[in-house]
Amino acid sequence: MNATTFRLVILISMAHALVHVFELSLPSVEQMIGDDFDVAREQTGVLGTVWRVPFGVGAFFAGWLADRFGSKPMLVIYLLGCAATSLLVWTCTSFDTLYVLMFAMGCFASIYHPAGLAFISRETTPETRGVALGWHGIFGSIGIAGAPFVAALVFWTGAVTWQQYYLLLVIPGLGLAAYLFFGLTEHRQPPVTSTANSETGADEGRWGAYLILVAGGAMAGFIYAGFMHFLPRYLNSAELRPSFIEPASFRNFLAAVVLIMGVLGQGIAGKFARPGRLQIQLALIMFTNIGPLLWMAVATGPARFAAACLLGLVHFMTQPIYNSLIAQYVPFHRRSVGYGFSNMACFGIGALGPTYAGYAGSDFKVYGGLAIAAAASGMMALVLHFIGKRDSTNG
Repeated sequence: MNATTFRLVILISMAHALVHVFELSLPSVEQMIGDDFDVAREQTGVLGTVWRVPFGVGAFFAGWLADRFGSKPMLVIYLLGCAATSLLVWTCTSFDTLYVLMFAMGCFASIYHPAGLAFISRETTPETRGVALGWHGIFGSIGIAGAPFVAALVFWTGAVTWQQYYLLLVIPGLGLAAYLFFGLTEHRQPPVTSTANSETGADEGRWGAYLILVAGGAMAGFIYAGFMHFLPRYLNSAELRPSFIEPASFRNFLAAVVLIMGVLGQGIAGKFARPGRLQIQLALIMFTNIGPLLWMAVATGPARFAAACLLGLVHFMTQPIYNSLIAQYVPFHRRSVGYGFSNMACFGIGALGPTYAGYAGSDFKVYGGLAIAAAASGMMALVLHFIGKRDSTNG
């Protein structure tokens, strides 16, 4: 990867980090919102679903627009929209109004993944894409971990409200929008590669394999959303908090540590993601999710923190490999739609995760159910592996 491409990858990856800061800000303050408006976890779980439904469903339409108008203007719209809705959350005094604002923020946030991932896939070759998506994933995980970490710092004294926390998010949203507008150059032709590949406008894609991949990704998205939305609440019972630290601060600090493990997982996966082995790697990773999820289902005390850290490490390994497979199955000129439909399924079905976790009740039911979803996702990746072997044999 040359220096120019690397700079573009890092710039887009910064926008990836920020979309996950917007996403994970709600779980960071979920318990505070419940206490403030006197609502139970069932209602705050539904609030998480209200944010995530447009985050998923809107991705397909955002992908179509990005293919038509380019990734750059769509990325700027996403950043300005999330900054504006964060500003409105700062003024929010009604739980019903919060539903509307979270839905709107999810709509704007839905733009990022189809536009950003398509941008990176177009700027890279099959040889460099795994590394590029590894960096992209690392920045995303930094954003995911950054939301609870910043929340831990902000709520350290107990003097800052959750509304004021959202006010802080306006600053990076506006700043990065300006940076992308003036500093991003977009190319919309296939890059030159040293080896033969099928990434041309004439490639019709492998849509059957793509749909199987997306079905498995939807299960992974359900796990992700159910795990993430109540992570600080889950860690609140880890029995590790020193008496001098505010509960809201410490549970978010523990969540940040768990999610930093995801950064490590992204980096590992980006290193070993290679064409020809992606399907079996994805299957092994999803099957490996089962152990930590079952541990979380029964863990008590400090073991809750250890189990969550292990899941954070393993689960986030899926993303560079999964996103590389989409680029492998979807033709160059349909990348934004391909990533958009994928995110519609992954985040749209995944949007049910917080509601499921809110109403399931016990940890055993919540994380045991997520383990079943991990097994289903692993089986679908295994099917892709055997399809790939069959195609290579026939070819």
